[in-house]
Amino acid sequence: MFENKTILITGGTGSFGKKAVAKILEKYSPKKLIVFSRDELKQFEMQNNFNNKDKNNCLRYFIGDIRDRDRLMEAFNGVDYVIHAAALKQVPACEYNPFEAIKTNVLGGQNVIQAAIRCGVKKVIALSTDKAAAPVNLYGATKLCSDKLFIDGNQMSAAGTGGCQFAVVRYGNVLGSRGSVIPFFLNKRNDGVLTVTDERMTRFSITLDDAVEFTLDKFELMHGGELFVPKIPSYKILDVAKAIAPEAKIEYIGIRPGEKLHECMITEDDSRLAVEFKKYYAILPDLSWFNDSGKIENIGGKRCAEEFSYTSENNTEWLTIDELKKLINDYCLEYGYPVL
Repeated sequence: MFENKTILITGGTGSFGKKAVAKILEKYSPKKLIVFSRDELKQFEMQNNFNNKDKNNCLRYFIGDIRDRDRLMEAFNGVDYVIHAAALKQVPACEYNPFEAIKTNVLGGQNVIQAAIRCGVKKVIALSTDKAAAPVNLYGATKLCSDKLFIDGNQMSAAGTGGCQFAVVRYGNVLGSRGSVIPFFLNKRNDGVLTVTDERMTRFSITLDDAVEFTLDKFELMHGGELFVPKIPSYKILDVAKAIAPEAKIEYIGIRPGEKLHECMITEDDSRLAVEFKKYYAILPDLSWFNDSGKIENIGGKRCAEEFSYTSENNTEWLTIDELKKLINDYCLEYGYPVL
């Protein structure tokens, strides 16, 4: 569906954006592929890295901030599909700079919605996080608010009668992402001591490749208003420590402000709207125009039981220490760390 289409990625110089650009160039021949971000240096570096991959000369680089709706309007002109990946994502930074987190994650999301509607964009998928389900920190709260805005954007755009369609993709920790535990442990493994917040802690895990593939696939499936959740494995924080530095001493430092023992992607309250598919769940919109009667069953969906929840603790799929070690070694090879 991306052949000869114009695609824009907000936050396009981030980890997700760069991987998405590489995937799209590899699999499709878009008319234009626009990287929208506010960092001039990252755009320069990205241009140098993608010079040989952009065979059709379709890449464009727009400097801008999602806080600036006028600039978004200029960038969205003639765009068919938008992936909204721009956000402030670091939990401690959002706790310390709450006004800035709201300006980017909430008001910036509102600007993306309004610009997409006014410019005639066909479909928008916004990236969410497991921290948006039953949030306990400001980052999660801003992303939950953003999720609600994008779902309700379908009412503003009259998506049910041909307007711009908005959907959300929510997934867990991206393996080895900036600020995550894997690069932290890798940098500390020769010290002989690893600091762990709590031995009971669990997390969802997804590779960057899988996160990008899942998001791109959902452009075909979405009708507008869905929140898609992939079925992904969990891991125990102690197993990550054992995979990286099995001989290291573990020092427990306690849970940080805004942190949970276990993450959640579907709450019990969302279960009445949740549908299970073979490889993912979808939380359907509670909107008057959305009529899914018969559609879900026809494409292999099954209603989730009431009081169902999907958390990193109650997951049925877990990464073993050996599986974690293999994934971490792949990360080490890609990012220049010595293999385990």
